[in-house]
Amino acid sequence: MSFTQLDPPLPVDVQGKGKGFAFAVIDYGQEHNLIWVTGLSDSGEIWCAPNPMVRLQTNWTMGREAHPGGDWQGVTLAPLKPS
Repeated sequence: MSFTQLDPPLPVDVQGKGKGFAFAVIDYGQEHNLIWVTGLSDSGEIWCAPNPMVRLQTNWTMGREAHPGGDWQGVTLAPLKPS
């Protein structure tokens, strides 16, 4: 398992939860999704979101258009294991 702090944090949209900044990534290995540790802008909540549910925020300057929405149904979350 590896824990990587992102510097600077990345502006992301956690589908079904909202926009925020990812400030770390947890990698449990090849048979698991990356887990994005994200602070949400509207609620202040911190979520550990699986890779399929995280998108970069729209950025007109960089040519990154809005993406279709998603939901959390059918997503399997990896259990958090103490190190």
